Amino acid sequence: MTVPGDGADSDTDLLGAVRTGDTAAYGTLYQRHHAAARRFAFGLVSHPADVDDLVAETFANVFATLRAGRGPLVAFRAYLHTTMRHLSYRRARVDRRLEFTDDLTRYDACEPFTDPALDRLERSFAAAAFRQLPPRWRDVLWQTEVEGSTPAELAPRMGLTPNAVAVLAHRAREGLRSLYLQQHVTAADHPECRWAGERLGGQVRGRLAPRDAHRMRTHLGWCGDCRNRLAEIREVDGFRNPPYRQRHHVETSG
Repeated sequence: MTVPGDGADSDTDLLGAVRTGDTAAYGTLYQRHHAAARRFAFGLVSHPADVDDLVAETFANVFATLRAGRGPLVAFRAYLHTTMRHLSYRRARVDRRLEFTDDLTRYDACEPFTDPALDRLERSFAAAAFRQLPPRWRDVLWQTEVEGSTPAELAPRMGLTPNAVAVLAHRAREGLRSLYLQQHVTAADHPECRWAGERLGGQVRGRLAPRDAHRMRTHLGWCGDCRNRLAEIREVDGFRNPPYRQRHHVETSG
């Protein structure tokens, strides 16, 4: 086994060693990626004092996953950062609900409270979803939701009728919403769970084809993990404003 900091073993070799019970291998991974993890954590938390807690929880979570025979075979740092992002998001949601304070004025109806860390995450999720849309959908969303153009104004430029532009805009909004929800789903390891995870956003929005919807129902019937993931993004769908109604989210995508 390589001593920490030696660098002779690749991350892939170390991940394999952790799965066989070599805890020293995980120590090497920890030392190798700890500094980068802390830098990444600073961009996710509201208070610098929370950084070390988030980093420790993330490394512990990934270690437990690896010891259970799951988790990444390669790209350890990418998996670590993805896990950290989702842990941070869940923490922010809990903190948003449970905050102890003597000052209740900011919870008055006229002064809604905004959690900076949660908003930062939501903006990144919305921007990533927007970039994944087809160019024509991005264009119609930008023109209708950001520039404020009407379907009648866009119809000549797009070579469509006003009604067709309105239909295209509706499809684009639903596509953005599904992709936005999909950003909240952590990648799974089991092939069938990966298949389901890639479609949970569509499941929430009712956009799955009949064949996929049947396969999803069958999968959810036996997979408790995916039911929990589905419940999480249903909650997100319920308590957050749609990304296309938060124009600053789209604007951050450039």
